[in-house]
Parts: sequence; C-alpha cells; structure tokens
Amino acid sequence: MRIAIIAHLFGYRDGQGRVNLEVAQAVLEAGHELTMVGHECSEKLSSHPNAIFVKIQESSIPTQFMRNWMFAIRSARWLRKNRTRFDVVQANGFVTFEAVDVVAAHFVHSSWYKHPSYPFHMPTARPYVIYQNFFTWFNARVERSVYARAKAVVAVSRRTGREVQDLGIDADKIHVIYNGVDTEVFHRGKGDRTHFGLPEQGNYGLFVGDIRTPRKNLETVLRAMPELPPLSLAIAGDPAGSPYPALARELGIADRVFFLGKTSEVALLMRSVDMFVFPSRYEAHPLVLMEALASGLPVIASAFIAEGEDFVDACLLLPDPNDAGALAKQITQLLESPALREELSGIALAQAQQMNWAVTTRKYLNLYEALAKSS
Repeated sequence: MRIAIIAHLFGYRDGQGRVNLEVAQAVLEAGHELTMVGHECSEKLSSHPNAIFVKIQESSIPTQFMRNWMFAIRSARWLRKNRTRFDVVQANGFVTFEAVDVVAAHFVHSSWYKHPSYPFHMPTARPYVIYQNFFTWFNARVERSVYARAKAVVAVSRRTGREVQDLGIDADKIHVIYNGVDTEVFHRGKGDRTHFGLPEQGNYGLFVGDIRTPRKNLETVLRAMPELPPLSLAIAGDPAGSPYPALARELGIADRVFFLGKTSEVALLMRSVDMFVFPSRYEAHPLVLMEALASGLPVIASAFIAEGEDFVDACLLLPDPNDAGALAKQITQLLESPALREELSGIALAQAQQMNWAVTTRKYLNLYEALAKSS
C-alpha cells in the first residue's frame, strides 16, 4: 500500500508523536510505502528507503492556534496536489482542511469544553483565558466536520469513541484502538532513587504530567498528602509557571514532595516508586497510565478515565477526582496492604501485555488494508 500520514510530530517528544512513530514504523516494517507530512520527524523514519518526509516549516506567527491554522492550510495545499498517489491518507485530528480516509481522535475538544472541570469559563477579560476559550471553542466547532468527512475515525479509548459518536458521527465508522505501551522499556525491576535525588527510605507515590494547568489534577493529590505522613510524592513535570510548588509549601508538605522537572527517564522513575497516582479530571487515553501498568505499579485513577475501559480492573477507582479525603483513604489502603499492591501489580502487568505497541499497530494496519480494499 501507499500510505500518507499527516501530523505535527513523528517522534518521542509527546504522546501523539509517539503513536505516529510506532504506526509509521509498523507500516514500513510491513513493506508499505509511507509519506509523512509534518513539522518534525525521527531520523530513523525519515531515512528509511520506503519513507518520504515532507517537512512543513513551523510558522513563526504568534499563538499555537495560528500556527496550527497555517499547518492545516499548507498540508491541505500539499494534499490537493498529491492525493491520487495514495491508497490511504490519515490525519491526527484537525491538521488539514482536506478530507482524509482516517482521522485519529486523540482528544475531543467538544467534550472538554463542556466538562465541569473546564477551567476557562470564568467571566474575565484576561487575555490568556480569552485565548484558551477561543482555542477550545474553535477546535470543538471544527472537529465534527473533520470526523464526518473521514471514512473511519480511530478513537483512542471507548469513552473517546462515545464522545465522537455524540457529535453525530456514525458508530459504524468509529474504531477503538488504544495507544500502546513499550513493554520492553517499561517493566518491573530495580529502581534508583538516588539517581533522581530522592531519599532512599520510605514509600513513594508518583505523579506524571502537565503541572501548569488543573486538568491533570495534581492539586487533589497534594491536598491528600497532609493525611498521609508515611508517603512521599515524586512529581515529573515542568514546574515553570506551576502554582503547585507554592501549594505544597502552603500545605506544609514541601519536605515530602519532590518536583523533579520533566525527565526522559520515566521508566526508571516508575521502577523507583511504590504506586502511581493519577486522578486526572479529563483524558482521552493517557499513555503514562499504560506505562505505569507495564511497570507493574498499583494505580489509583479517576473513575472518569478508567471506567468501561479494558484496563479498569488494574486500577483502584477514585469516583470523584476532587475528593482529597477519598484519595487519601485509597492510598492508605495500598500502603497498609502489600497483598493488594501485589494483586494490582499482577493484573497491571497482564493487561499491559494485551496493550503493547504490536497490538496497537496491527489494528491500524488492518484498518488501512480494509480501507484500501474498499476504495
């Protein structure tokens, strides 16, 4: 087959970029021809003899919204000239104004905009709040037409699939394909707390994610900490502009909370802690949660992101992600029960094997083959 994928990134820098990289590698390993259209691409992919990388230079105009808009214009211009060369064209959400065969839904802006935890509905004239409202509103308006024009929509979780269907998209063309996890990199094993500057003794929880905005919900974890003197917390995320170091000091827990910054060594960090705490208020399908399961960590996750998904049995569910008292009780339950930790760890490891990258990419290839045959 001759396949084209349009996305901003094909690489390890973020979750969507990693999915694109894994799918692209699988396409090439299967002997197909691949053209990638984007801002940035791994050299391993771009140098492959069956691959072409069409670089769209990122615009220098201000705001991410305008840069995304320019990318969509330029990718559409390229696709209009080259569409007949391909059997299947895939796009990652709204990245082009042209219709494509497959759209991957990694995030449904319409659902986040309506979510009770959406933080920017407050009446204010602050430019940042106005911009965030406009950014989300615009993406919510355009994504329905993007999904409607595609022959197939890949939803990265069952809930995401339901959210796409709620936009009026035919359920028959929605395919749930979970993001995968690298079970060779993420696994149980010996950690190294000193490598991250962590005291060696004691129990550690881990939080990984964006800590500059409230969506990932570090706040509830910190507010649970005063009730948990036996627990320290490691936090992997960029603290620049984050309100949470100040909150940790205000709560009197700064001596037990370690802001590690962003790290490329998340796998080693996960082997160095005792549990993963992730009460996120909204997610499509968090890759980091899959990595925690593959590392054999007991996981506490908000019910909103885990209920109804294949990995639900591997998690303790927090019904209300804003309930710090309930979270403290669940963490205490894990701390006091080595048997429960081991039970959850075993379920997590087994589940991760069913959600590795080989499973994910095979499903993408099967979809491409079905679409190529039907065209």
